[in-house]
Amino acid sequence: MSPLAPADVTVGGALAPLTRTVTQDQITAYAAAAGDPNPIHTDPDVARAFGFPAPIAHGMLTLAILTEAVAAWAGGYDRVASISVRFSRPLIAGDTITCTGRVADVDVAAGMAGLELEALSDRGDRVLTNGRASVRLVSRD
Repeated sequence: MSPLAPADVTVGGALAPLTRTVTQDQITAYAAAAGDPNPIHTDPDVARAFGFPAPIAHGMLTLAILTEAVAAWAGGYDRVASISVRFSRPLIAGDTITCTGRVADVDVAAGMAGLELEALSDRGDRVLTNGRASVRLVSRD
């Protein structure tokens, strides 16, 4: 990841879209790492009983993918000061998620930029909406 040049950040500028396919193996590994045994993430029968066509990804796994897109744009995870979203629709095992965003505001004096973000599944669902991130335009060193 290359550091972001503050002079190159302008309102309306777009983040490069980031696309990832979420697999059942990834969801199962995330469930184990997070200590979340909820079977809607790992058991197809339970997921169907709750109205989903297949197990669903954890919201925080989906948010982590969006954060990866912001960090790639900003030049590193240390540049992401904050991020928030609304979890709108679940991401289903096998879905491909595309994360996008644009620069909403720039505060040169504070060395910060505000981003508006969203994430769509290849099924056309907006899985993350009302996304906002604050990004440091200069290193914290």
